[in-house]
Parts: sequence; C-alpha cells; structure tokens
Amino acid sequence: MSPYCRAPGFPQRSQLLFSMSISEESARDVQNDILRAAALGPEPALLSCVAAKSNIRIGISGWTYPPWRGTFYPEKLPQNRELAYASRQVNSIEINGSFYSLQRPSSFIKWYQAVPDDFVFSVKANRYITHVLRLRNCRAPLANFFASGVLALNEKLGSVLWQFPPSMKLDLERMEEFLAMLPTDAVHAKRLAENCDPWMRERAYFEVNNNWRIRHAFEVRHASFRNSAFLRLLRKFKAALVFSDSGGKWPYIEEVTADFIYIRLHGAEELYASGYNTRALKTWARRIRSWQARNTFVYFDNDAKVFAPFNAVELHSLLTDFVAEDETLFDRKIRLAA
Repeated sequence: MSPYCRAPGFPQRSQLLFSMSISEESARDVQNDILRAAALGPEPALLSCVAAKSNIRIGISGWTYPPWRGTFYPEKLPQNRELAYASRQVNSIEINGSFYSLQRPSSFIKWYQAVPDDFVFSVKANRYITHVLRLRNCRAPLANFFASGVLALNEKLGSVLWQFPPSMKLDLERMEEFLAMLPTDAVHAKRLAENCDPWMRERAYFEVNNNWRIRHAFEVRHASFRNSAFLRLLRKFKAALVFSDSGGKWPYIEEVTADFIYIRLHGAEELYASGYNTRALKTWARRIRSWQARNTFVYFDNDAKVFAPFNAVELHSLLTDFVAEDETLFDRKIRLAA
C-alpha cells in the first residue's frame, strides 16, 4: 500500500505517483490508469487529490515545458494531453502564452474543455499593455486582450495577472486610470471587448452566458511601488498585490489589498531555477492557512529545472494533510535530476 494518505472521496487509482516504495510494475499500472483518466476528459470522479479546500488554488505557471516530459509527465504522454494530465495533479494553472501574444478563442475553448469542472485558470495579461505601452493609451489593446478568447474560460477564470517590468516606476495617475478601465465582471469585460480594433473583430469572442467576477492581480518589480498611496489605490479597486518571491531579485512587498491573495514563487534562492525544500514549503503552508478566509492563488514559476510541478503538488499535500511518511516530492525531484 502506498505510504500516502488518500484524501476521502477520491479513488485509489487517481493517487499521485510520487511514492517510490511501490514496485516499478505497480507504479506503471497506476500511471497507465491516470493516463486513461486524462484521456477521458474532466470527470470529477477521476480527479487526483487536489480538489479539497476549493478556496486555495495551488498550481504552476504554464504547462508546456520539454524538460517536464518523462519527469513530471509520464513517458509517451502525448503533448496534447499534457494539460489534461497537469490539471489532475494541481487545481489551478497560470496561462502564460497570453503574455507573449494574443491567443485565439479556439485555444481558450480547448483549454476549458480539457480540465475538470472545478478547475480554475489565471491568465497572464499581454505584455504589449504592460511592457511596451506601459499602460499608456491602452484602451484598445485592453479591449483586444479581452476579445481574444479570455471570456471563453467562463467560470474557470480565476484572476488576470498584470506583470510589470523591473524598469517601470510607479506613476499613480496612470495606474489609477488603468485600474478604472479594468472590468470587474464578465458583462463589463464583454462591453469592453466589443470595442476592440476592427482587425480583431474577425477572430474575437464576445459570448457571455452567465456573469461572474473577474479578479485582477498586480505583480510589480520596482522599489517605487513600495508606496502607501499605491496600496490604497489597489484597495480602492479591490485589486491584489502579488506576493512575489524571486530569491531577492526584485522587491518583496507583502500587503493584503483585496479579498483574495495571489502568490508567485519564482525560486527560493535562484530566479526560476531553484526549488523550495520541505521546510520552506511548510513555512508557506502555515502562512497560507493564516489567510484561509480569503481565496488564495499560488503559482510556482521555478520551472527551469522541473521544480515547479513537484513543489506545487507537495505544497498542496501539506495543506490538505495528504502527506508522505518517507520520501518527499522535493527529494524525489533531486534524485531524478541526479
């Protein structure tokens, strides 16, 4: 029997395969069951033990990384099934591709359909708005972003992440103008999207069947944002300041400014490349528990050496009492990388 304690209500076959105390043959059998479950689509009965405590969402930033194949992803898993597999190991994922270019509605629809019913995405906003325009004259680009298919995520849209470059200093007036433009629900987002550029209309998505909340989180990387007036502005518009752990690369500002928490973990010591050991993850788990009254989103972005998915699964296990008695997920990652 696996040393992992199975969370109530989830079948044995959908346990995570991180215990090395079972035989290789048994591990392959269970792994094949998970692959079959992923191929079936989002059936709640086949989810791995990551759905408890729905107000806490812990996941990864992106899911398409070649080094994860054969380490986090099973051998021979088709690339077009990677999201289905990942969404049964974590209960939220940040969509990263939207940062680099506007995605298409067909992609958002496909992603929506690939994940379980209670799964939640966050979407990283397009860098043209944050890094090129730096929030200047951005009403049309903002409309284009929301017209690109973001609304197709429907109730599975958890938050929109606005990441700003390290060289961008605080401009309170510009920031307030931008915050005032941001839609706070789907109906508002649809009205904004309908004002997209003409070239965008040919590929736009405007359909909204139900209304739902749209949250916004701001990840800042310049010391000038350590400013009480900026924090008051975020509170006024109910936007969250991202708690961004970057191994000391950028300023860390921990101030609760909304009714939800958004955390990005880029690496304990080295940006994107270092992992979080069990002691560090237990510290984060204690802090997250202290915010339980709030919806909490936590994403690991330390993907360069395959730490992110294992760190995410271990942190979730610490928060749901789904713990191993012997080898930790972090230890397994180190051993596999050796």
